[in-house]
Amino acid sequence: MSKWLLIDGYNLTFRSFYGMPDLIRSDGFPTNAIHGWVRTLWRLLDDESPDHMVVFFDCGGDERREALQPEYKANREACPDQLSLQIPFIKELTLAMGYGGIEKKGVEADDLIGMNARELAESGEVVLIVSADKDLAQCVTDSVTQLLPPPTANPKLGWRRLDVEGVKIKFGVRPDQIPDYLALIGDTSDNIAGLHGVGPKTAAKWLNSYGNLERVIENCGKLKPQRFQSQVYEKADDLRCNLQMTTLQYDHKSYNLSKFKPDREKLLTLLIELEMKTAHRDASERYIK
Repeated sequence: MSKWLLIDGYNLTFRSFYGMPDLIRSDGFPTNAIHGWVRTLWRLLDDESPDHMVVFFDCGGDERREALQPEYKANREACPDQLSLQIPFIKELTLAMGYGGIEKKGVEADDLIGMNARELAESGEVVLIVSADKDLAQCVTDSVTQLLPPPTANPKLGWRRLDVEGVKIKFGVRPDQIPDYLALIGDTSDNIAGLHGVGPKTAAKWLNSYGNLERVIENCGKLKPQRFQSQVYEKADDLRCNLQMTTLQYDHKSYNLSKFKPDREKLLTLLIELEMKTAHRDASERYIK
């Protein structure tokens, strides 16, 4: 049995960017996200001692969800220029450190993480998904745990684990009910509109009573508060569409996650180029010839 860390690349990249002070190379090139990224990966390596660590990145769009809802994620602000400049280096460093950097155009990293987490768990492996994305809570099982990074607004909370019981405590529903829960309350970060006025407590109460979204729709005439009965009936098709949006897709191509190996010379060269002296010294010690 091996321990795997599956990392949501952009989720941690943005946290590295906003969680680090402004740092620049001598020519003015920004490096704060890069510093934070390298430090975060090494901290995960030291704290969790995984047998394998693999990073997944988004690679432009989501063909299936955008076909269902063209406005999907249309509300998101563009990536800051200072961060966009650093992302190619982050991907190069990730590969040089031996942590891959899997991405597929038109497919979200969440789907690739979920698919690989399920396959690894089914083969008897232990999996930690590193991400603050609530969509990934649906992947949590007895063999799969979600590791939440410290919030940038409150870093003192530290790293937190979500196991099956933790998901129930945080959201009020089981991991397998998370897609139904998000379909009801919506997801503003993905521009998915839930049922107007339905919040987390009401959605959790309905799902605990009826099990899933379809059963909630079937029993719409019994729902409390009563004002939602007609809304659920009238918006049933929209809610079913939401469920397709919030459910991870597991039918993508499998990857050989064990193929990635560190490239010490490439890594050291990149760190010199980025003028990251402390990271270069640490890498020299971590990646022995």
